[in-house]
Amino acid sequence: MKNQNVKVISLQQRLIKTAMLGSIFAGLIALLSLLGFSIYQTMSVQDKIMDEISDMLLVSDLNHYSGTQLDELSEEFDIQYQLKFQQQTLTQSTEFELSDFQQVQHLTDTSEYGFFWANSQLWRSHYVEKEQGKITAWVVQPLTQRFEHVWQSFLIYSGVLIFLWLLQWLISHFLIKKQFRYFQSLSQEISAKNAQDLAPIQTQNVEFKELQPLLNQLNSLLQRLDQSLMAEQRFTADASHELRSPLSAIQMRLQVLKRQYQNLPELQPYLDNIQQDVQRGTQVLENLLLLARLDPTQASQLPMESVNLRLIIEEVMQSFAVHLQQKQLQLQVKYQDFNHTVNAELFSIVIRNLMDNAIRYTPVGGCIVFTMQHDLNSENVIMIVENSGDNLNEDVIAQLGQRFYRVLGTKTQGSGLGLSIAKKIMNLHGGALVFSVSALGGLKVVLKFDQ
Repeated sequence: MKNQNVKVISLQQRLIKTAMLGSIFAGLIALLSLLGFSIYQTMSVQDKIMDEISDMLLVSDLNHYSGTQLDELSEEFDIQYQLKFQQQTLTQSTEFELSDFQQVQHLTDTSEYGFFWANSQLWRSHYVEKEQGKITAWVVQPLTQRFEHVWQSFLIYSGVLIFLWLLQWLISHFLIKKQFRYFQSLSQEISAKNAQDLAPIQTQNVEFKELQPLLNQLNSLLQRLDQSLMAEQRFTADASHELRSPLSAIQMRLQVLKRQYQNLPELQPYLDNIQQDVQRGTQVLENLLLLARLDPTQASQLPMESVNLRLIIEEVMQSFAVHLQQKQLQLQVKYQDFNHTVNAELFSIVIRNLMDNAIRYTPVGGCIVFTMQHDLNSENVIMIVENSGDNLNEDVIAQLGQRFYRVLGTKTQGSGLGLSIAKKIMNLHGGALVFSVSALGGLKVVLKFDQ
């Protein structure tokens, strides 16, 4: 199966984004509705003003009419007018721009209100007749004047709306973040669960009913996990007792047989092979029980103390002296005193398993190099175990550290658990094992601490 990159999205950010998009959409709809209503209202009011000016032109006594009120309305709303009697202009506004009235008058003759294009802009017109067309009043106004106040209001409302959106974002961010404190508390309670505490999560004070099904399923999972763990622990205890007893009995009977038939040398090799098989079975059993007891999540509960790593290494090396002599292996050791906080017993198992693996897979007369030195990058300690050999490739390197994995074609006995146990112990110590091909031809194992 190919690895797929999954983009992780924050639920908190998505809720804020959804709320803001909904608010922005509703605000834009309201703003456009307000703009449409303002345009309609402005058009209605301005048309009434134009109608009022037309009435003033048609009903006023021009000989005595001062024109004060008419001029005030005309100047205030930028409305231009023209009054004619039998095609003779009686009066018009002082800044009347449409000098060629005949070219555009036909556009409004058929309608009281209309629009026309002149002088590079759009105009609104109002045309009224009196006395069967002898007296005509024509009132015009550029639309830009009408919408000037509309656009000003639109910009003001837009600014207020943007401010409200920013205020809503701040309030939503604060309130939603406050609501997510319950999720953080629940996450901490879940992360605190371990193999020793698989009790159901208390759900009496659930603030969100949508979480209730999830918590019910999680508690059900914890219950099944607790039952499975208890069954595994019982099986481990029972298997330990049931398997150790027959192996110990076989070992004792072999010793009796070897003493009883010691005068039959031709039988001794067969008894020795049986005894080696029993010892190997006992070692596999002990390794399996050790793997079952090691829990990488309980590193904080592992008893540790500052010890001299050199003393542990020297003790392990002395225990392998006989094995080195049997295979005529040359051991090169380069180390110095270095104190580190570890569990001495478990760390001794790591070194023992690495050395045992190196001795098993190094050909007769080969070489093993053990080095302990400072890590130049982290100023911590690193240990390197490498051995001579051949036929080691990257495919084999990738499989190392897996349970029961053994390199094929080496005719070497072993359980295939040594490197797996060492790797798990190093995880408990906040460290790691790195496997690679050694310059000597065999395996190179780098043991390093991350902290």
